[in-house]
Amino acid sequence: MRVVEAGAFVAAPLGGMTLAQMGADVIRIDTVGGGLDYRRWPVTSDNTSLFWTGLNKSKRSVVLDLTSPEGREIAMALITATGDDAGLFLTNFPPRGWLDYDKLSAQRTDLIQLTLQGDRHGGSAVDYTLNAQLGVPGMTGAEGSDSPVNHVLPAWDLITGQMVAVGLLAAERHRSRTGQGQHVKLALKDVGLAVMAHLGFITEAQLGQPRQRHGNELFGAMGRDFVCADGVRVMVVGLTGKQWRAITDATASGAQFDAIAARLGLDLSQEGGRFLARREIAAVLSEWIAARKFADVCAAFDAHGVCWSRYQDIGELAASDLECSPANPMFARLEQTGVGPVLAPGIPLDFQGSGRLPPGPAPVLGEHTEVVLAELLGIDAAHYGRLRDQGLVGGV
Repeated sequence: MRVVEAGAFVAAPLGGMTLAQMGADVIRIDTVGGGLDYRRWPVTSDNTSLFWTGLNKSKRSVVLDLTSPEGREIAMALITATGDDAGLFLTNFPPRGWLDYDKLSAQRTDLIQLTLQGDRHGGSAVDYTLNAQLGVPGMTGAEGSDSPVNHVLPAWDLITGQMVAVGLLAAERHRSRTGQGQHVKLALKDVGLAVMAHLGFITEAQLGQPRQRHGNELFGAMGRDFVCADGVRVMVVGLTGKQWRAITDATASGAQFDAIAARLGLDLSQEGGRFLARREIAAVLSEWIAARKFADVCAAFDAHGVCWSRYQDIGELAASDLECSPANPMFARLEQTGVGPVLAPGIPLDFQGSGRLPPGPAPVLGEHTEVVLAELLGIDAAHYGRLRDQGLVGGV
């Protein structure tokens, strides 16, 4: 499966990389000097973008002068090149000019184009503006606060990136059955709206019960952070009945919890009851955990199968967590040009039949320009030399 990608930032490159890590030939087209996200932070001391290298693993890179008619014509030819498994195009740029579906499909009638937009009208949106519109910052943070709380995880971009991959696969399956190409549009805002509705946030508001802030407490069940005697902070969750019983057994707090249930008239076997009694439950657990060092809490929780974790920062995760190392078969160490040796993940899907492909590095900008133009368009070395002399192509 060959996908041509012209995109930037998170969702579109992530969708392309997801397919590349499952074995698709994903060819990213950039303009000379790199696209909008080529120097996106975080960067190394010599200005290599870890953002760009992180979201473009296992792809091939083609650089064209997209400001020139000749460069745009070459890009259109790559998008519409022949092949039963080709003719798939992914972009999050406005679908006009050389990105216009009608122009491209005139060259290949079974073309599949997925255009990612900010909103369904073609307007601009990013995760941070979308969160503000969806009300998420007003549900996040300390109880009683009236200030918005933004966060660093671009959740809508990440979900949308996966939907990009699903959308292309679904459209390709439709084409394989019918021979029909199509223009698929996907809006970041629609993804956010859909998920907010799926999780009940919108319905809550329609019923006059908009979600309130609850600080670090898990809404609708028992879950929050606690501090051990030696200062180590842990997260403990009792969402399911099994998880709640494990907490009760590990802390030998059954009699205290029964007393809480009787005093408040609540059934703590139900997650909603545990949420209503969360402060009383937390008082019991806080006392038990605060009286013990982390090692003892860890031993008790693990012995009883409690759903819990230790808080650690990203430095600890990268330095000492075995799950974030080659001990986890998803990861491998590879040499990334411009960065050096890095720990890189492949796709999280573990295909038990066909196996999981190892992660590949992100390409050097324009690394594959000459070979891709030769493979797909039959441009020989002499022709390529002329294009290079004219500044129409770039690469190493």
